[in-house]
Amino acid sequence: MALFMVVLVLLFILALSICTALLRWNELKFSKKGLPPGTMGWPIFGETTEFLKQGPNFMKNQRARYGSFFKSHILGCPTAVSMDPELNRYILMNEAKGLVPGYPQSMLDILGKCNIAAVHGSTHKQMRGALLALISPTMIKQQLLPKIDEFMRNFVSDWDNKIIDIQEKTKQMAFLSSLKQIATVESTSIAQEFMPEFFKLVLGTLSLPIDLPGTNYRRGLKARKIILTILKQLIEKRRGNQESHKDMLAYLMSKDDNNRYKLSDDEIIDQIITILYSGYETVSTTSMMAVKYLHDHPSILEELRKEHMAIREKKRPEDPIEWNDLKPMKFTRAVIFETSRLATIVNGVLRKTTEEMELNGFVVPKGWRIYVYTREINYDPFIYPDPLAFNPWRWMVSNDHIFLIFLFNFFINDMKVLMNVGQKLGISK
Repeated sequence: MALFMVVLVLLFILALSICTALLRWNELKFSKKGLPPGTMGWPIFGETTEFLKQGPNFMKNQRARYGSFFKSHILGCPTAVSMDPELNRYILMNEAKGLVPGYPQSMLDILGKCNIAAVHGSTHKQMRGALLALISPTMIKQQLLPKIDEFMRNFVSDWDNKIIDIQEKTKQMAFLSSLKQIATVESTSIAQEFMPEFFKLVLGTLSLPIDLPGTNYRRGLKARKIILTILKQLIEKRRGNQESHKDMLAYLMSKDDNNRYKLSDDEIIDQIITILYSGYETVSTTSMMAVKYLHDHPSILEELRKEHMAIREKKRPEDPIEWNDLKPMKFTRAVIFETSRLATIVNGVLRKTTEEMELNGFVVPKGWRIYVYTREINYDPFIYPDPLAFNPWRWMVSNDHIFLIFLFNFFINDMKVLMNVGQKLGISK
């Protein structure tokens, strides 16, 4: 027994020594003179586990130790994190000067080499134009809004007198409504196979790019292959039957003169995945949090109900919501703004350096990521009095300064902006 305890103690000391040596080695590896202060964690893994588990608390703790500009190693990349509003503004206003979109390698691998986060320059402009054309005012009026109205009526039609898992339902809503916009006729038939693979794909993008059995990254890559097969078959089927369709896929596949952005099949598929991915987390989480906030604040729910009932009273029960109905929804827009501010689904954006840069007096080497962290601005008491309170009325006051700051923070991320259709409908004028 004594011998066993001695061996156990020796093994513990050996393991501790190895861990300490690995941590020290990784710190020395990234100890170039002039780098921002901070810690780099374990080799390969870095501080990804702490970053994902602790979320905003990880950022607050690191800022308390090292200031508003520090280094870390997250999602497989050495990263300089900026929580300085002035520096963030400078970075975002000077993106062409040594910076390109810098999303994690796992996201780039799984979303595809043609997705908007993976390209820059003229190709980025082409992809951005193709996606923005899908949510033009004309498309919203004629295609998106009628389909969303029809989908939501059907989706909630059997909720009466049932216990609803709102988190699960908002996830399904975000995915299925986007899929209906992409492929209206075929969405029902492909949803059952598509949806579980899509959820695996989402998890894979937020993981370390380690291709080993059992990892979320491996599952995400496999899910992408299955999704590629589904979408390729769908495109081939449409070309074969020559039927007329009025949805996003039809527009992306169109070769007529009205479509300025001609894309290859691979580009079309990656844009479809991008549309589903970028609208999924934002719409589902914001919708879920809106339900929570409204449940917790009955007076706000009642005010929202009054606004909608006033619009509904002018319609027959079967009449859909139309473009002109959105304009008087001022309090609805305020609820959307306040939910987006308080829930803060998008914490910031990632950029990648194409050359060595100097920021705030520190050196950021070529190939590093810069995490422009903008979450804290939503809780700044100088901008939003009583920032932790859910108060939609703060958006009812005409204040261009606050409105512009909100738009800057909310629309900062290209991927989230392009296809967050639900939120765009809420704020379009």
